[in-house]
This record gives sequence, structure tokens and C-alpha cells, in this order.
Amino acid sequence: MISKRLAAVKPSATIAVSQKARELLAAGKDVVVLSMGEPDFDTPEYINQAAVEAIANGKTRYTAVDGIAELKDQICQKFLSDNDLSYVPSQISVAPGGKAIIFNALLATLDPGDEVIIPAPCWVSYPEMTRLCGGVPKVVMCSSKDGFKMTPETLAKAITAKTKWLLINSPSNPTGACYSEDELRSLGEVLKSYPDILILTDDIYEKLVYDGRQFATIGSAVPELFDRTLTMNGMSKAFAMTGWRLGYAGGPEWLISAMRKVMSQSTSNPSSISQYAALSALKGSQAFLDDWCQVFEARRDLICTELNRLPELSCQKSEGAFYAFVDCQHLIGRSSPAGRQLRNDTDVVTSILDEVLVALVPGSAFHAPGYFRLSFAASHESLETAISRIENFCQNCGA
Repeated sequence: MISKRLAAVKPSATIAVSQKARELLAAGKDVVVLSMGEPDFDTPEYINQAAVEAIANGKTRYTAVDGIAELKDQICQKFLSDNDLSYVPSQISVAPGGKAIIFNALLATLDPGDEVIIPAPCWVSYPEMTRLCGGVPKVVMCSSKDGFKMTPETLAKAITAKTKWLLINSPSNPTGACYSEDELRSLGEVLKSYPDILILTDDIYEKLVYDGRQFATIGSAVPELFDRTLTMNGMSKAFAMTGWRLGYAGGPEWLISAMRKVMSQSTSNPSSISQYAALSALKGSQAFLDDWCQVFEARRDLICTELNRLPELSCQKSEGAFYAFVDCQHLIGRSSPAGRQLRNDTDVVTSILDEVLVALVPGSAFHAPGYFRLSFAASHESLETAISRIENFCQNCGA
């Protein structure tokens, strides 16, 4: 018998859709998979070479539980140079993935009944990790009129005596929304009145911002909150290292120590090889990111322009990350080309996968029914094929 806590947790919708797409591909179907949240670029070669050298030099044993000293030093330098955040190594945690960082922080701090404010649309794992750690996810819908961002008024209304954390994700998965420095300062003005609330900022898409936008993070935008902010980042999106499983964070020493205690009795250290690869990644040139961002921005423009041409769909331009969050409410209540009733966004996405072979993720998985998420981390050719198929689907839906 599984525990009641696990029974209350939903499996990841993004993984479920991608698994179904893989099964169709294995059956010989020509599926365009736009459901996964990972860059389609290869890990840069200098990083791969560092991993090879680590293996050749015998760096394959256990390390310190939450990261080797050299990597922690480099992460401190990264936070200072990129984000104007000053940490020492004892304030740094390195874990097997960004997910592990968030989970460790929540497990280390949440007691039953503690609330975590999660602006929505939100990444599928935030509420479920909160439940697994015994907390209560307080998912707060943010309006498309506000660019899917939390306003100070919405935040103030969501806070209760049980609030333990506010979780911010910028750029956002699934919407691509980015908080400006001024917007973060406005949220900070509210939080200053609640000194016991912790802030977790998920900055994993930090390097993927568009239109000349400047990335901002709350720990530096509102220095008064620095001592109670956990700034999470990782190697997966900026360096195309999703499979390497390497996340990191900077935060107050008491919290980092508590997270280390969790790791010591769960995963222990992240892969030694991944750590040396991450060290090389952070030390090396990141000039390739300029090219990647140009490619992603061009793909975003293609997707948004073409989908907004369709009367049935609409989407705002993503400010960062590599997702388009598409309003499909005009399809709900109609029938698919094959005659299926489209009662909700899940029906829309399921029918698009089954009937025109494009894999998307329903917005309800992100606590935003009536939408779907499309990843444009795919080739230009694949995106054009997907657009054509989605257009065909929309044009042939019944009344």
C-alpha cells in the first residue's frame, strides 16, 4: 500500500505526454514532440571534454554531500558577477538537479499545514513537491492581463498566518513571463511586512531572455530579502545539460545546512563527473548563448506570429524560456476533425496528438485550464510542420 501523501500527488503531465509521444514514435508514427522542457542543442564540447577528463583522472568517487569545494567557489563567483549576490561556499548547495534543490528546501522547512504561495500558471512539480513535503500548495492564478505575473495586491491577499514560502519562477515555465526589477521590488514591498516568509526563486531559465531584456532576481532587486531568499539555478537549460542532473542554489547558511542534512540521508552527493563538467561550464566561455538566444527568439517569433493568425488560438510573446502558452478556449465545446468532443484543454491536446501527431501539454497541468504549452526547443522545420498540422486540426474542427 502506498502512503496517503503519495496518493495525493499527481504524476508529471509533461512526462506522461512525452512518454505517449515516444510510444507513438516507436510504433513508426511521425510525431512532432513539443512537450519536453529541454533545449534541442547538444551540450557544448568543452563541457563534455571536462567530463571525459574527470573520468580519466579517477574523479569518480563520493564527494562532499552538497558539492565539491571548487564548484562551490565557482558558483559564488557566478552569483556575484551575474546577479550581484554575495555568497560564501557555506551558503551554496549543489544537488542532483534543480528539482532536488527545491525538494530539499521544502522538506527541510515545511511542517504539516504550512502554506507555499505558488503563482500560476506554474510548473507542474511545484504543488506536488509541496504536498510530498507535507505542506499546502496555495496556487494563485495570475491574469493574462498582468502578463501572467503576480501583482503586489494579489500577493498581499494570498498571505495568511500559515504562509511559509513564496515561490517565484522567472522566466516562467510555462508562460515565458519575466519579472522586471521594478516588479520584483513591488513584491518585495509587500514581503518586507512579513519577516517570517521565505522566498524561493527558480532562476533556471535566467540565460534565456529575449528582446534585449535584462534578467533580474529578487535577492539583488530587494536586498532586504536576501537573508531569507533561496536563489536556485542549474546547468540544464543554459548549458543543455538536462541529463547531467546538476542544480545549485545560494541561500542563508541555516537553510543550506538543513538541506545538506536532507541530502545526507537521501541522495547524498550529485554525480562527481557532472560536478566537474559544471565547473568547466561555469569557468568557460558562454558566448554560445548569444547564438542560442537568437535561434530561440526567431523560433518564438515564428510560433507566435503563425498561431496568432488562427482564429481559434492566441498567445502572448514569451519574454524568456522556450515556451509558448497558447489560449485554446475557442476550441473547447467543439468537436475534433475525428468527431471527438473537445470538453477541455486536455481533450484538445489529446486529440491533436492522436489526430495530427503533435505532442503538447495541457494548460490544466500548469493550473491554467483553457491553454496548452508548446515548447519551441525544436528545429525550425519541426515547428513549421507542427504549425501546419495544428492549423489543419483547427480548420477541420466541427461546431
